[in-house]
Amino acid sequence: MIEGIFVEGLIYGIMVLGVFISFRILDFPDLTVDGSFPLGAALMVQCLLSGMNGWVALLVAFAGGVLAGVATALIHNHLRVPNLLAGILTMTMLYSVNIRILGNRANVPILDQPTILKQVTEKFTGIIPDEYILLVFFVIVALVVKVLLDLFFRTDLGMTLGAMGNNEQMVISQGVNPKTLKTIGVGLSNGLVAISGAFAAQYLGFADVGLGQGIIVSGLASVMIGEFLMLKSNRIGVLTFCALAGSICFYAVMYVGRFYGYVIHMTPSDLNLIKGVLIIVLLIMTQAKKLKVPFKVAK
Repeated sequence: MIEGIFVEGLIYGIMVLGVFISFRILDFPDLTVDGSFPLGAALMVQCLLSGMNGWVALLVAFAGGVLAGVATALIHNHLRVPNLLAGILTMTMLYSVNIRILGNRANVPILDQPTILKQVTEKFTGIIPDEYILLVFFVIVALVVKVLLDLFFRTDLGMTLGAMGNNEQMVISQGVNPKTLKTIGVGLSNGLVAISGAFAAQYLGFADVGLGQGIIVSGLASVMIGEFLMLKSNRIGVLTFCALAGSICFYAVMYVGRFYGYVIHMTPSDLNLIKGVLIIVLLIMTQAKKLKVPFKVAK
């Protein structure tokens, strides 16, 4: 059970990092996530079914997520559509796109396909205890993604993205086009979400068009848990670590709810209610704590 909580938390933790970029760093409420998550899963599954190498398929999923984010940013920037509505438009269109990618089917299994996770498991069987192989793998993957993000947000472009989230007018006064920055940031955010969807499809053994339903709520809850747990810090390394920790804590709560919810006569359909209540409780606790830490990259 503990191993499953950490594996699931780390898989979705990559998605949480994407949500953290859009909601907290860019201050761009992006609902594209509900569409880009199953998009990554669908692209991964179809690439595997076509015989493509799993790591190449992962890059394809990332590229698909980036394109979805770029579409949202372009709608927002050039059509002057509010960011929430732009995300809803892209998310709605992606539902049809995802079904097309899956061959006009709502669910496609890949239980007999050579996924990345199967290859890793076969390679390290006998070296690492079988129940810990995926845990070690996803710890490494999550840390690699985290470190790459930390390095990116220490570059001039990354620091400019962070500054725009705090004060867009200041960025404009420096001669930087905020539309370009939003396109890059939202694209990167959804690219990470799509990678998370690609790994989730391999872990679950299938891709489904409804896989991303409510995923944005899970991402927000995880970010908020991470912020509540976080010590007052403006270091990007601490912020990304807390996002991952928040994801693990959130999915631990969901895991416990699924396994022991029968005690209070809970059903799987009640999990969305738990997510909503959890966010409300976190909002109350965060306001009581008065945690207001501005984003600023500190070396």
